Amino acid sequence: MILTEPTPNPNSLKFLSEKKISSIGTEEFQKKNNKNINNNFIKELLNFKGVELVLLSENFLSVKKTDDVSWEVLKPMVISHMNDYFEKNESPILDKKLNIKSTNIDSDDTVKQIKEVLDNKIRPAVANDGGDIKFISFKDGVVTVELQGSCSGCPSSLMTLKKGVQNLLCHYVKEVKSVEAN
Repeated sequence: MILTEPTPNPNSLKFLSEKKISSIGTEEFQKKNNKNINNNFIKELLNFKGVELVLLSENFLSVKKTDDVSWEVLKPMVISHMNDYFEKNESPILDKKLNIKSTNIDSDDTVKQIKEVLDNKIRPAVANDGGDIKFISFKDGVVTVELQGSCSGCPSSLMTLKKGVQNLLCHYVKEVKSVEAN
């Protein structure tokens, strides 16, 4: 059964599944990169009229749409696409067997602390809204992150970034002075 939840972004909707959607963590896919995507489920979903971005996480999928398509039209199509996949497949849409993720070893303790706060304190809250936050860099006290999924282009994302993410990172990691979006 696929359930949906609204997100703070009116052009994004969160689709929850009782089945595991991703066994490799959270990944974002954009329509503009569709030719480089090997996963048929994601390729087909991005080919739906109005779908511009898809974010897959362990137990949910977020879809960001364009203004010219309504959720009344798109929502049943996404649910049907997900149900069809899970009727024919036992494995998650993104599976470890099919995707090899490189592990990045960080020698910098500050970067490790930043990633730990992002993973443990911020990512779960952002995931509740159908999005994700990706660490990009840390230089001269400034953390650069990328907001993904429902958070990408959301009207309240700047407030989330400055009031939530920046405040938490500054509190837990003394070297952090500010947070910027990529």
